[in-house]
Amino acid sequence: MRLWIYAVATVTLALGLGGLPAHADETCQSPYMAKITGQEDFIYIWTLGVEGMGDGSDKLVTVDVRPESSTYAMVIASTSVGGRHEAHHGGLTDDRRHLWVSGLDTSQIFIFDVASDPAKPKLVKTIDDFVKVTSGVVGPHTNYALPGRMLLTGLSNDKDHGGRTAMVEYTNDGDYIATHWMPTADEPNAASIEEVVDGYGYDVRVLPRKNVMLTSSFTGWSNYMMDFGQMLQDAEAMKRFGQTMVLWDFHARAPKKVFHVPGAPLEIRWAWGPQHNYAFTSAALTSQLWLIYEDENGEWQAKAVADIGKPEGIPLPVDISLSADDSTLFVDSFMDGTVRVFDVSDPHNPKQIYEKVIGKQLNMVSQSWDGERLYFTSSLLANWDKKGEDNEQFLKAYDWDGKELKHRFTIDFNQEGLGRPHIMRFGAKSLYES
Repeated sequence: MRLWIYAVATVTLALGLGGLPAHADETCQSPYMAKITGQEDFIYIWTLGVEGMGDGSDKLVTVDVRPESSTYAMVIASTSVGGRHEAHHGGLTDDRRHLWVSGLDTSQIFIFDVASDPAKPKLVKTIDDFVKVTSGVVGPHTNYALPGRMLLTGLSNDKDHGGRTAMVEYTNDGDYIATHWMPTADEPNAASIEEVVDGYGYDVRVLPRKNVMLTSSFTGWSNYMMDFGQMLQDAEAMKRFGQTMVLWDFHARAPKKVFHVPGAPLEIRWAWGPQHNYAFTSAALTSQLWLIYEDENGEWQAKAVADIGKPEGIPLPVDISLSADDSTLFVDSFMDGTVRVFDVSDPHNPKQIYEKVIGKQLNMVSQSWDGERLYFTSSLLANWDKKGEDNEQFLKAYDWDGKELKHRFTIDFNQEGLGRPHIMRFGAKSLYES
């Protein structure tokens, strides 16, 4: 069955057609992946190394989340990659046999085999020539599964370390295929420009049945590797944040329209419903929730639809998770350590229905497909995390009953000597059983 799904997905990509059923693990994953519909077995956490803590290296940490297991809620494996690379994001291949994770500083990519022993992923390949083969892309961020391929977004470039960047395609085996540069004023590549075009990148997500792809924008290496407090005082640095999203012809990899979305729009989440032609993002610096949608005339539009907390306080929304039924959106904000829950059953009029402080700082959220479990991690970037007692570093698990979050367990990554936990991905042994 898995091979059949893979074959159909490959043909669909080649023809540029939509109509595939939704397949994913956490609700934020690529539609080309088989999904875990029941209880996940493991959480894989890509973790930043901290000098003087443990071995000091970035590492992939595996946590057992099988409720019946004797090691439930415990770290059962930790594999270091050697050195600190600014561990950030990662993603599984479409066949879910390998997990790609990357470093924003060194631009190295680490490929783990998670199929042979899902409880103990094994590092099998390191790509250390990313900048060279891509003609200067720096800071691989999103690792997104396509049929037989991985699509990676960059955050920067090797000429000025600014935000001008590109998307890059590799085979699942780690062989370079192509670079697709973001549109700019000098090279719009036939895209229509709403107000501005900056060439910045961050996240990417695909809606296959409409043959559209969305990208968002953040900032370049010179900003994300700077001390957060220093950056906030640097007027020029604060001008170097993305304010665009790009709608692409997915099959042609061609930009069609550049939306003006000020304030660094970050994570993108397409709705899953077969007639739901819209996506959400949150703008970090303006603390606004944005909707990108197809209107009644078949034209794509973008508009702000809700505030996240009190924007004047800059809560800094960072990650979002849309439930599989498209009714509920979880929004994490870093500065106040809070998750806010919105009823988005009417996507044009989101209503906040709940909020909870998770910690002194908060970043990523991953939601199970059944919507019953949510996991949170704390680290944003090594130089942006809070200092002293506010530098909490954790994985926290909660149950969600549709009304409130109920704490299940916490793993203190500082106490365990592991580092700063960032992106999470789910694993399950059943995916590899015949």
